[in-house]
Amino acid sequence: MTVHDLGQRATIEVHLGPDDLRSALRDDVRRGLTDWPKHLPPKWFYDARGSHLFDEITRLPEYYPTRRETEILEREASTIAGLTGAATLLELGSGTSTKTRLLLDALAAAGTLRRIVVFDVSEPVLREAAPQLAGRYGVDVHAVVGDFERHLGRLPTGDRTLIAFLGGTIGNLRPPERARFLRQVRERLGPDDHLLLGTDLVKDPGRLVAAYDDAAGVTAEFNRNVLHVLNRELGGDLAPDRFRHVALWNDAERWIEMHLEADGTQDARLQALGLDVHLDDGERIHTEISAKLTTDGVDGELVAAGLDPVAAWTDAAGDFLVTLSRRER
Repeated sequence: MTVHDLGQRATIEVHLGPDDLRSALRDDVRRGLTDWPKHLPPKWFYDARGSHLFDEITRLPEYYPTRRETEILEREASTIAGLTGAATLLELGSGTSTKTRLLLDALAAAGTLRRIVVFDVSEPVLREAAPQLAGRYGVDVHAVVGDFERHLGRLPTGDRTLIAFLGGTIGNLRPPERARFLRQVRERLGPDDHLLLGTDLVKDPGRLVAAYDDAAGVTAEFNRNVLHVLNRELGGDLAPDRFRHVALWNDAERWIEMHLEADGTQDARLQALGLDVHLDDGERIHTEISAKLTTDGVDGELVAAGLDPVAAWTDAAGDFLVTLSRRER
């Protein structure tokens, strides 16, 4: 771990440096592309190009979650500030903290905000965002570079901390992973701390598939971007334009699945791994799930993890849910 002063009351703590990322990528790719069926974790979508593509996705007419969650936060941020009295806002997967600024504005207006903690896998993004937040809000900003599945125990809490995990990102985890994540969060919460969780709700499968397979093809490019990452970082010669983007609704699991499907038989090599990769025509690489939940289901998962739901809000259309909870007393 290293800590650096970024100036303007901002510091950055690095638990996941370039060597760690390279090692994790190599492990994930070797495991995923030699398994059956083949799979890759969605976190490798997000290089600079992937982050830009996802930003485009959030503005597409088919992709409703960002707009719906923003609607809730615009309407309820001051209520959340009043219920929590938070002195610290800690955001998991913060990126540039665009939506979270609604919460920060409300906490600042309430006069309780004293510190901001931003947690993300991307060090460059945090190095840019942390001083900006410190300048805007005039409080200490502590950036943490890490993986929320590995480094939650390193996060500073207490002193009336509000942990925000927004965007429906928890839906990228399978049920056992969600349960483990929520238990780990519970262990970090003090008696005056809270968790604010954003979840996408079950709805018409046609709308769900459209949100992950837009007419403009932006999500398809986002999905194929993981192959560009592998080529660049691992000396690969995969052919991204020879993979079809597949998004489908798995009704039994109640989640959207994304896959890359080989258009014709393919053979490629990843030089950094000394790995030859063969795909038959139509063979798929599973790249992401996005689970959709119900209001009762979210409450049930929180309670099972030892968390007590305090309040919950949906947008006017009932598409998205934001739930506030605290450690069960």
